[in-house]
Amino acid sequence: MGKEFSITPKTVPHVETKYRRIGTPLPHPDSVATLEKLRQFEPISMRGQPPLVWERAEDIFVYDKYGNRWLDWSSGVLVTNAGHAAPEICQAILDQVNSRLLHSYVFPNEERAELVETLAGVAPEGLKKVFLLTTGSEATECAIKLCRSHGIKVGGKKKIGIVGFERGFHGRTLGSQQAGGMAGQKSWIVNEDPAIVTAPFPDGYWQTDTSFDTFLTTIEQRGLKPENVAGVLMETYQGVGPDFAPVEYVRRMAEWCGQHDVVLVFDEVQAGFGRTGKFWAFEHYGVTPDVICCGKGISSSLPLSAVIGREQIMDQFPPGSMTSTHTGNPVCCAAAMASVRKIIKDDLTGNAARLEKPLLDGLKRIQAKHPQVIGHVTARGLVGGLQTVKRGKKEPDHDLAHSIIERCFHKGLLFFAPVGAWGQTVKISPPLTIPIEAMEEGLEVLNEATDEAVNALT
Repeated sequence: MGKEFSITPKTVPHVETKYRRIGTPLPHPDSVATLEKLRQFEPISMRGQPPLVWERAEDIFVYDKYGNRWLDWSSGVLVTNAGHAAPEICQAILDQVNSRLLHSYVFPNEERAELVETLAGVAPEGLKKVFLLTTGSEATECAIKLCRSHGIKVGGKKKIGIVGFERGFHGRTLGSQQAGGMAGQKSWIVNEDPAIVTAPFPDGYWQTDTSFDTFLTTIEQRGLKPENVAGVLMETYQGVGPDFAPVEYVRRMAEWCGQHDVVLVFDEVQAGFGRTGKFWAFEHYGVTPDVICCGKGISSSLPLSAVIGREQIMDQFPPGSMTSTHTGNPVCCAAAMASVRKIIKDDLTGNAARLEKPLLDGLKRIQAKHPQVIGHVTARGLVGGLQTVKRGKKEPDHDLAHSIIERCFHKGLLFFAPVGAWGQTVKISPPLTIPIEAMEEGLEVLNEATDEAVNALT
């Protein structure tokens, strides 16, 4: 899993449509110096994306400085829900910068107060405490700490177990990666916490047994009793798919958590703020967690995340003992307020819901043409995935996913690198502002690129 895209300029066919324009070799020869400089001074891990040196991005488009324009189906990894550089967000950032308040640590500021009130207002009843942070990893780490602190408080020092899920992803810090279940992401961890376990995620494809019994069996096999479990941390949908758990599974899990005083945490970092056709993705299950971790689309731009939860969970620590240097940065808060307002005012959640069917239908048509190598397709709202497998086998095929994405890049449709536990997924996540016409054009390009990539296998 994981390989570099070539930075050797390649002559590709010219493209000129309403939504795409490619008129030079890719990457452009004049951009290679920048790509080489990044390779010289950054770690190898930063080399995974298609070699496009961004000059600017606006709404659903990404531009280089050489006249090329891509239809963006990445949203900068599910960040720009309200579109790239939305005028309302840019203006809010500029106004805040011009106010000369760029940082205040945890000294009070009005921008932070306004945002936490707004987030409490869009959260479910009972989840009215908000702690602002910077990244999704920070949010999930904070949630683990809150779970364990609450567990010790109600059940003693043995109630510290955290249950995550196989193929899960909660960030790249130590605790968040242990709570996730992607083996490749955990291979470097030599001091694994024995009280953090992962259960099979009931996606219905890689894990065919979708009963809640798999959860109960796992914790029993790992030596955890219900009285030892402090929290359950679950991506509302697994980003590697995207894959949703069965509704009945999640409802039973929520009931089990309630029965055993276990904190239920939904990781909404990439799922929240309208992405799935609901403002919060957990609304699809009809349950309410004790804690929400969110980020990415919260601001559609600047680094910001939040932990939103019940008062008895969030208020466990005394003054000054749960803070962060950049908690509620006023510029980031201004961007987030503008983003949330735009998502609500322009009904971007509704647009995501309306485009779910054409997106899923398009992916299913691609799968129907290539059932031997497209093993699984999913979509909910404006997040979708096409999972590639080796011909006639239920084995992930990272190379095929990589080839599809590279061919789309050459045609003016931009994805980020393949995702998934084995790098087998072409992930679709355009800004929520995308119109149906652009969605259909993107599906045509994805169809062409998939045809070419599959034909190249034979």
